[in-house]
Amino acid sequence: MITLKEWLELTEYRITEGSEFGWSCYGENAYQLDSWNGMNGEGGFSFTIIFDRVDQTVYEVQLHDFSNTRAYRMINDEFQDAEAKIRSTLSIMAWDETDYVDLELDEDFLKKATAIRSGEWYSPKVSMSLEFSDEELLLYMKCAHERDITFNEFIEDALREIISKYE
Repeated sequence: MITLKEWLELTEYRITEGSEFGWSCYGENAYQLDSWNGMNGEGGFSFTIIFDRVDQTVYEVQLHDFSNTRAYRMINDEFQDAEAKIRSTLSIMAWDETDYVDLELDEDFLKKATAIRSGEWYSPKVSMSLEFSDEELLLYMKCAHERDITFNEFIEDALREIISKYE
């Protein structure tokens, strides 16, 4: 999970707002800091962190990319259930008709946030960590080669197929 220090460095220590967190899901010590560049449309973005004022536990971090109408967040694994129970389906809404996309990897969050802050292009795809044995990896690479596609394309296709079976 992103640390308070990493978030502050990401925002270049530019804090525009702060308040007690409005929901009870993270407890009475939950506090929210925001870093907003003052723009809502093209070029606009804001970053949010929700953390514990006493022990500095980070509960959640958010990215709001107003230029591309995208919102991303990471919720600390230890608090996923608490957040979901308290906030229910409202928890996916970032603003108006824009829902949060949940990210899994710190690197993905930091990469997107850095690009948003700099006004650079970034991939809206969500990165995820997969672990394979050496034997599985070799097999999947051979399968991708046989199809004349990249390993990443092969894995994306496989994940889409698995997801479609559950939908």
